[in-house]
Amino acid sequence: MLPITIVTLANASAIKQTKGDFEDKFRQLDEVLPTPNVYRNAAGEPGENYWQQKVDYKIKVSLDEEKRRITATEDITYQNNSPYRLKYLWVQLDQNRFKDDSIANMTDNFGGLGRRGPVNTIGDANKATKLNLNELRAMHFKADNELGYEINAVKDSSGKKLSFTVVGTQMRIDLPKPLKSGDDVKFTIDFAFNIVEENAVSARSGYEKFEDGNDIFLLAQWFPRLHAYTDYEGWNNKEFLGRGEFTLEFGDYEVEIDVPADHIVSSTGELANPKAVLTKTQRKRLEEAKTAKRPVFIVTEEEALENEKEGTDKRKTWKFKAKNVRDFAWASSRTFMWDAKGYQQGGDVQDHVMAMSFFPVEGGDLWKKYSTESVIHTMEVYSRYSFDYPYPTAQSVNGPVGGMEYPMITFNGPRTELRDDGDRTYSQAEKRFLIGVVIHEIGHIYFPMIVNSDERQWTWMDEGLNSFLDGVAGREWDPTIPWGVEPRDITGYMKSQNQVPIMTQSDSVLRLGPNAYTKPAAALNILREVILGRELFDFAFKEYSERWMFKRPTPSDFFRTMEEASGVDLDWFWRGWFYSTDHVDISIDKVYKMRLDTHNPDIDFARLRDIENDKPSSLFVERNKAEGKTLWIDRNKDVTDFYDENDRFTVTNKERNKYNKFLKDLKPWERETLERAIREDKNYYVLEFSNKGGLVMPILLQLTYKDGTVEDMYIPAEIWRRSPKQVRKLIVTDKEKELANVVVDPGWETADVNIENNHYPREIIPSRVEAYKSKKRTGKVYRDIMQDIKTELKTDDEAKDAKKENKDN
Repeated sequence: MLPITIVTLANASAIKQTKGDFEDKFRQLDEVLPTPNVYRNAAGEPGENYWQQKVDYKIKVSLDEEKRRITATEDITYQNNSPYRLKYLWVQLDQNRFKDDSIANMTDNFGGLGRRGPVNTIGDANKATKLNLNELRAMHFKADNELGYEINAVKDSSGKKLSFTVVGTQMRIDLPKPLKSGDDVKFTIDFAFNIVEENAVSARSGYEKFEDGNDIFLLAQWFPRLHAYTDYEGWNNKEFLGRGEFTLEFGDYEVEIDVPADHIVSSTGELANPKAVLTKTQRKRLEEAKTAKRPVFIVTEEEALENEKEGTDKRKTWKFKAKNVRDFAWASSRTFMWDAKGYQQGGDVQDHVMAMSFFPVEGGDLWKKYSTESVIHTMEVYSRYSFDYPYPTAQSVNGPVGGMEYPMITFNGPRTELRDDGDRTYSQAEKRFLIGVVIHEIGHIYFPMIVNSDERQWTWMDEGLNSFLDGVAGREWDPTIPWGVEPRDITGYMKSQNQVPIMTQSDSVLRLGPNAYTKPAAALNILREVILGRELFDFAFKEYSERWMFKRPTPSDFFRTMEEASGVDLDWFWRGWFYSTDHVDISIDKVYKMRLDTHNPDIDFARLRDIENDKPSSLFVERNKAEGKTLWIDRNKDVTDFYDENDRFTVTNKERNKYNKFLKDLKPWERETLERAIREDKNYYVLEFSNKGGLVMPILLQLTYKDGTVEDMYIPAEIWRRSPKQVRKLIVTDKEKELANVVVDPGWETADVNIENNHYPREIIPSRVEAYKSKKRTGKVYRDIMQDIKTELKTDDEAKDAKKENKDN
């Protein structure tokens, strides 16, 4: 595939515009997309010979709570379904990102744009650099702990050592003999690592440290797992730098998790030994939850609090099984409350799903009310637009990770704060955060945990598609909550200079949030609501989802499927929104009103006279009138000639003869057409538009007439195909329908960055003015040290009282 891609791109780059400055915004995208083949066809479907590998895992893992350490052994079965022989296998070692000498750490640009982790401010000779305390915290943690994997053994099925080479966050395992197509190989990896403190190092998993020692452990990207080997790239060998996530192979998992006996475990898969780890009461509650109207607590708040106090030296082993998943994650803590509710979806593959949430008391009523309900709402909405949820469980876990997804389990961060009166109230923003993040992360189980896109390369394929759908689900939950998914929410980013095309590889994106989440989500929202319409878009999107569930799509598969299933050529849309940094700024510059000439001089000359008479009189002449000045012609009325009775619009027989000849020379159909147009006497308007942002889009118009009526008009984007910078549109209305004003994109549906030029005639744009009081200078030299030196040192209690008093005021 690689040579074909290179040739295709080379041919595309060889086609250049060398005359003039015309830019073809509608040029076919096939020039830059991979050539269709037997693995991925031209319609965007898996080809007749599509293949992907399969990897099964049997893992035994033990959590050392005191040392915050994982020790494990995994038996792996790798099935080579590719048509090629494999001499070696590549394995991901994500925990190695935390090593001092990792590429991620060594290339960390202090204070740089798009940096993951604490925000620091760079100073200079006159201004101090501001080093975030979280930055210092991360430094200290890394200095105090040995991080990364300890690979203790890599052995084949007979126990013989296999040669391996660690390359950063990857490991190559050399096979004794090449693995033929259709064959499988079994091997074992023994490993261990020290778990990172998530709040210290800004990771995607780790432990949350509590003063009483009752930590929450979120274990993800925790075991060595096979890299993807694909038809479009071969081995996926992009180093894990912390942002670009991963693409993995599907397989079956059997995982035994050894933890302290008082821990509650949430995990990918189904619990295989409930009698060994759950009490009779807990099992009974789980059964009740299957058909309950509202979530049932399997572990109540009171039980969780009591659990935190007791402590134990005993251990339990939780066993989970998961079929056809591409990853495995789990969470463990004695602080967990646990609620559950069954979701009956009636699907062919999985008709009943257990929605569950695990959270400490800090989750408060916010989690009790909304976490599990949000899980179910997500499945209800997403299933309509893609496919039925195919797994037996869907879980939301509260811990230190703000939001992250894995098969059947998600980590979600929002908490409530304990107030002085003992309540755990929360703001609307915190409510929106919880509901929104649960919807988003559970949505990720569909994209990319099932529709298995490659986020290491194309972040938008799961973040953007999922953000689009979580916006749909959010507005179906409560549209009055500001979800931030409308086209208007991306305009600031669209016109900014710090951006790259959506198609940029994950670790090179400058501003990940707007680039990978909001911009593609807004683009798809516009594609659905403005360009295709809901019926065509929803059909095509569902087709894409069903085609690629449990398979590995690329951008070209998405683009081609959406076009093929909708029946609409969208190359201009993908090229503009995904391959460029153009923005939408369509200006309506002029509106000309015209009236059809009749060619009859007795009519047309009279109209010209009326036009001339309607023009404003000269200021000079008007002031002369006001001063009472008399005209020469008024003082000398006896001196007149022909032109005192006839003006330049007087019609002569010469013009009438010319008109009669014009009529005689017309063909019957031409005369009939002209006579009808004259009889109807319609208004002819030419609207002139300019494309100031570069991104071609449909022109949405709202036409308001002088009689008060309003008309909406849709002009397809193809109007720009031969003139991408400026176009004109002729609009014809009935005589009594005179235009009063025109508005472009009145509903802010296209992410137009400048609404000031969307009105004709121009409107006054509302804004605000705020009076303010100048702040005192804050430099060290401006302190009144003579006065401040008199300040007495407050005790802790006095400081708390002062803080409360300031808060009350």
